[in-house]
Amino acid sequence: MSDKIKVLIADDHSLMRQGLTQLLQLDKAIEVIGEASDGEEAVKKSIDLKPDVILLDINMPNMNGIDALRRLKDMGIDSKIIMLTIHDDREYLNETINIGADGYVLKDADSDTLIQAIKEVIRGKSYIQPCLAALLVKKYRKSSGKSIQGSKKDLLTRREYEVISLIAEGLNNREIADRLFISEKTVKNHVSNIFKKIDVNDRIQAAIFAYKNNIKKI
Repeated sequence: MSDKIKVLIADDHSLMRQGLTQLLQLDKAIEVIGEASDGEEAVKKSIDLKPDVILLDINMPNMNGIDALRRLKDMGIDSKIIMLTIHDDREYLNETINIGADGYVLKDADSDTLIQAIKEVIRGKSYIQPCLAALLVKKYRKSSGKSIQGSKKDLLTRREYEVISLIAEGLNNREIADRLFISEKTVKNHVSNIFKKIDVNDRIQAAIFAYKNNIKKI
């Protein structure tokens, strides 16, 4: 039991907390160890329960999720933090990532997406729901001048070029596979090769690379 991923859910709606708890605990690798109804309670329970992952709603009373995130980071809490929100506003996304959130998932995401996010951040990676990737990287489109990474761009094969352009659009592996009429396993291999060639660790960094280097659909 001790090897399970311990999760704390912070949301001011009890039905949402109950629903998330039921969904997450269908995965045998995850255990929900506590709930909080506002930011202040989330901070207190994070200290007491020491969860591996905190699911933090942005809009909560007393202390909102952004302020709670800032407090947790200032206190040096080791828990990974995933922001949950109904908002797809880029400013929320940029602010929480800049403060130090490990992930960002919309509340209407399916359970597989949320579970994937939890497992990704536990592995030390950042996770932003694929449909939000383009929102985060748009601010990089105004970058001017020649790219210092141009030589890395030239290392990509034609297919890898297609794949990274679709990553920048926010498509996940399954959607890329459908778009290119190849298997999802093949897409995963291409993504892995792309990461190595351009020296990035996750899809967000790859999407930013694509925008900085003006990589577009062929």
